[in-house]
Amino acid sequence: MAGLTKTLNKLTEPAFNWASQWYRGIVGAQLKKYGLRYDDLYDPYYDLDVAEALKRLPQAEVDARNQRLKRAIDISMKHTHLPKELQEKQTPYEFYLQKELHKIKLEREERKALGSDMPYNRQIP
Repeated sequence: MAGLTKTLNKLTEPAFNWASQWYRGIVGAQLKKYGLRYDDLYDPYYDLDVAEALKRLPQAEVDARNQRLKRAIDISMKHTHLPKELQEKQTPYEFYLQKELHKIKLEREERKALGSDMPYNRQIP
């Protein structure tokens, strides 16, 4: 059974790699149209870990994120896109939030193993 699984993985891996690169290209092109980065799509109101990661970032990075989001909303409301010259300068896959999110997830796992809760996850009873 394990041999069959390995064979299927070898057969399907190139197709999945191609599909993932194709999808990544499409998402990157859409993000460039609005001047966004992939990490800008994370919602701090939806995930407390994202909110905590944003608190831990330098203020300059948070301000740059807010400016990108404001510009994207403005462009979207005007039904236009960034000029081609600016789209070429965009870096949609330059991650700035992933390291902090990873640290927070590790902290969450550690606290779970210790039996305590995250300090920013407390609720009024």
